[in-house]
Amino acid sequence: MGALFSRLGGLGAQWVVAIALLLLGSPEAALAQFSQAPSVQVGDLSVERQDDAYYLSTTLGFELPAPVEDALGKGVALYFLSQAETFKERWYWYEKSVALQERHYRLSYHPLSRQWRLLSSPKPIPNSGLGVTLGVAYDDLQSALFAVKRLSNWRIANASDIESGAKYHVDFRFKLDLTQFPRPLQIGTLGDNEWNLSATKSQRLSVEPPK
Repeated sequence: MGALFSRLGGLGAQWVVAIALLLLGSPEAALAQFSQAPSVQVGDLSVERQDDAYYLSTTLGFELPAPVEDALGKGVALYFLSQAETFKERWYWYEKSVALQERHYRLSYHPLSRQWRLLSSPKPIPNSGLGVTLGVAYDDLQSALFAVKRLSNWRIANASDIESGAKYHVDFRFKLDLTQFPRPLQIGTLGDNEWNLSATKSQRLSVEPPK
């Protein structure tokens, strides 16, 4: 048994505890280890056509788990990713992706000014912050997170991408992007549900004339 736990040492702590509980005959307790993952609620997806494009609006609901907020306060930047992908439905073949838009965020805390700084860009944001389209400083964390949670009139597809008479739907995805973290932190969060902030939601696209 000791050798087994030694091999499990490289896994996330939550996985080790859950496997141990299973070996000890406590499946209910093991499942409970994975029932406390932080949840992200996606509000109603509003997708409307305006002139020559389709725009998405929605609001996210979530709070940062304590370990994530603690890491942010200690100088670890957080990266969030929102994606909106538009698919054409085809009964004779797989769905066809006709448009994909991304919105990347980098949230960091600056102890000297005691401010949170949020950068956003349609492309991944490097550690230097170069190439971003928007950078805003906030006096409190909740205000900075609100800017991440609220998506308003986000252009996700051109009207020319949408064929009249065809059926389409939009898949919205949101997550805390762990792939942007330094490698040691990526390994440390592996299997830890408290770092698994993510959500998906799908919405049928109403093909309509311009307003």
